[in-house]
Amino acid sequence: MTRKVVSKQSLTVIDNRTGKTYDFPITNNSVLATDIKKIKAESQQDRPEDETSQGLRVYDPAYMNTAVVESSITYINGQDGILRYRGYPIEQLVSKSSFLETAYLLIYGELPTSSQLGSWQDEITHHTYIHSDIEGMFKSFRYDSHPMSMMTSAFATLGAFAPEANPSLQGQRLYTSAAGGDVASLRVLDKQILRIIGKAPTLAAASYRMRQGRPFNRPAQGLSYTGNFLYLLDHLSGRDYQPHPVLEKALDTLFIIHADHEVNCSTATVLQVGSSLVDPYSAVASGCAALYGPSHGGASESAIRMLMEIASPENVPAFMEKVERRERVLVGFGHRVYKSVDPRSRAIRQLAEQVFRVTGRNKLLDTALALAKYASESDFMRSRNLYPNVDFYSGLIYQAMGFPLDFYPVLFAVPRCVGWLAHWRQQMLNPSGVKIWRPRQLYVGKGERDYVEVEGRQSSDSGFFGAPTRVSHGGDSKRNRLATFTNERGDTSKPKL
Repeated sequence: MTRKVVSKQSLTVIDNRTGKTYDFPITNNSVLATDIKKIKAESQQDRPEDETSQGLRVYDPAYMNTAVVESSITYINGQDGILRYRGYPIEQLVSKSSFLETAYLLIYGELPTSSQLGSWQDEITHHTYIHSDIEGMFKSFRYDSHPMSMMTSAFATLGAFAPEANPSLQGQRLYTSAAGGDVASLRVLDKQILRIIGKAPTLAAASYRMRQGRPFNRPAQGLSYTGNFLYLLDHLSGRDYQPHPVLEKALDTLFIIHADHEVNCSTATVLQVGSSLVDPYSAVASGCAALYGPSHGGASESAIRMLMEIASPENVPAFMEKVERRERVLVGFGHRVYKSVDPRSRAIRQLAEQVFRVTGRNKLLDTALALAKYASESDFMRSRNLYPNVDFYSGLIYQAMGFPLDFYPVLFAVPRCVGWLAHWRQQMLNPSGVKIWRPRQLYVGKGERDYVEVEGRQSSDSGFFGAPTRVSHGGDSKRNRLATFTNERGDTSKPKL
């Protein structure tokens, strides 16, 4: 009888600098970075700034392989193209669930019962209204402000209207006390979640209506979450407004797909900011700022702009030749995590066909399909695991539904609030407490040097980035340089020619 060999769940490391051996436990296929810090040596050729005697550091630019939290919310297997919320495959949730039902699942861990879902929907609806002064803030923006800039500002402003929700005013354990069973703390925490999810569509619609020059609508009672959102966006006059059921369902489905995606850029930003124990409105505003970037939530907008530039299927080969020569960037293909097909893109492609049957075929669809076909047959694309991602198809749906390009990130931010809040709640309820996030760096700059008085400094050839570039100013600045005036210190300025 052969005995089964049980492998030891540990990692053995030999430091060739010292000859010492270290044995680190492996848990959940990971080792603690603080265990690596136990590997110490005396400095030899290292600089003092390398702090060699203080322990080895892990260098991981852009967090390519660093786990920063233990989470039970979302699971992604990028190699096999798997996405699950709390264990449920995204494909099942898209076909069977609603957005608010999925939001409950993400935040509280289980799908709600019928009575729980009813109470949850009622509470969210109760918190859809915003203070009239916040509407005034929207009116103060320029007419051409980006909607996402308005959203970022609006979420931060919400916090100013909820001083009872601010740990800086109410005590830093306002939310973290909930982890120890403080019911009052948990109530305050969950109330802010209701407020943010409820008000997110109202703020998003205000940014849209502001751009359109239209008066703001008040939230409607009796409509679904996405139905109310469409009402807030589009209602002009008349009574008994009802959005088209296919478009309402499509938006609800897109909201499910975009609700969470593990510790992505914006979620990591929310957790980084949240680790300081700031109020959740400020944390969500920081998430909006991160999502705003063209490499994150702005990717669907960029994908449509790319398709508009390609213009027609016959132009695809020429464009792709430029991509392969690295003269152009291909948007909407590939993903930081997924090394096969993005599971969200499979669900969203079927959705696109349903929307197109109502809105008419998107003029860019043929170009998009030609691009996807070219990519599937290209050795260049396959060798780099570049497959259509969620941004590629969601942009086509948004355009078919008539949303302006710069509104796409807002349509991403509204549902992603749920994911941000799920991770923030999990962070606040950590029994071990909340440690402030403080990444390390590898310092490669100058060593210690003595201060040089201004008279003794010489101009150094520090290259293109070593000095400020020349900034051009408007005509009024030029006129001011040519004017003569006496400043507050009594110095007289002469014209600068």
